[in-house]
Amino acid sequence: MDKVILHIDQNNFYASVECLYNPELRDKPVAVGGDVEQRHGIVLAKNMLAKKCGVQTGEPLWQARQKCPGIIFVPPHFNRYLRFSRLAKEIYDQYTDCVESFGLDECWLDVTGSSQFGTGKEIADELRRRVTFELGLTASVGVSFNKIFAKLGSDYKKPDATTVITRENYKDIVWPLPASDLLYVGRATDAKLHRYGIDTIGDLAKTDPSLLERWLGKNGIMIWRFANGDDHSPVSTTEDTVPIKSIGNSTTTPRDLVTDEDVRITMTVLCESVAARLRDQRVNCSTVQISIRDSELFSYERQGKLEIPTCVCEPILQKAFDLYKAQHTNGKPIRSIGVRACNLTSKDFMQLSIFPEQIRQQKLNDLECAVDDVRRRYGNFAVRRGNTLLDTGLSNLDPKKDHTIHPVAFLQGGN
Repeated sequence: MDKVILHIDQNNFYASVECLYNPELRDKPVAVGGDVEQRHGIVLAKNMLAKKCGVQTGEPLWQARQKCPGIIFVPPHFNRYLRFSRLAKEIYDQYTDCVESFGLDECWLDVTGSSQFGTGKEIADELRRRVTFELGLTASVGVSFNKIFAKLGSDYKKPDATTVITRENYKDIVWPLPASDLLYVGRATDAKLHRYGIDTIGDLAKTDPSLLERWLGKNGIMIWRFANGDDHSPVSTTEDTVPIKSIGNSTTTPRDLVTDEDVRITMTVLCESVAARLRDQRVNCSTVQISIRDSELFSYERQGKLEIPTCVCEPILQKAFDLYKAQHTNGKPIRSIGVRACNLTSKDFMQLSIFPEQIRQQKLNDLECAVDDVRRRYGNFAVRRGNTLLDTGLSNLDPKKDHTIHPVAFLQGGN
């Protein structure tokens, strides 16, 4: 018997929550993003009126304003989004214990054993009604026999709609969709597929899998299976813990960075935040990754291994700065920087060491833990590193409040 999987996606989540807190925004084009004057950011979310003007998630705020001159930008309030995410999940938990989050506003539900509440479509419609009535938001729900098609269903018709994709109709609904709509077909993969004349999910499904493996490796086989409805990955239960894959921060700087000292100041603030959250999660990182975007909007990422896994700012900062120095040789001013800690391992399994460098790092860890305590009590700027005071225009940000934690994104059984 086929499973009954739902994917529920709350429509324009961040923007919708902001409109709840400020009802005057409801009839106006709204986007959640950073500070336009300080050049912070991109569009994190937009409401339907902004979407009709062509505003897209992920584009710079200045570009969104060009498309929609009357758009209103509001800063993100992640505590609000976390609260509504938890409230929605409390509703979902009443129908099944197999609820798997996919970001703050999306969840998969396995309701195969929940027939007492009705069919998959009836449960989906009931969830949409309750989300609207109890939370004041709208949601779209996909109903299918696997997670991949359920997610496609929630994206198929918006806002506030239920789409059922079955073994009988999936070729009519799914195959005409662009290949980029399929989970794990990112921009680079979609470009490669397009070069080989594969534009739709149907094109992908009909392609010889051996060719896809030659072009894309194991990922080619995986997405071919997904296009043909072959996905058996389970929905996690509410008790399952999601392992953290990486912890990172990025910022668009209030002015272009033209000197190495400018870059080091900005990286110091970011690395302090990353290290503090590594300690919060009781994990060390073995790899540091940087992302750089210059004033001409050319961007790249580079990463390097650390000699010793750590949650201390100094070695993370040094590796990040070394990666920047080795790569950024064209001298172009920098517009935004990101630092990410990857390959995380639990601190609980670290062995005690008599080696001088590890002893030194332990002392630094103890010092930074003390600084964490001071900042928790008196605020982020109660204790500051000396170099960040050289240019407070660059260093007066608290990235920990606007952090990014990346859970493992792949689906079990998808390989």
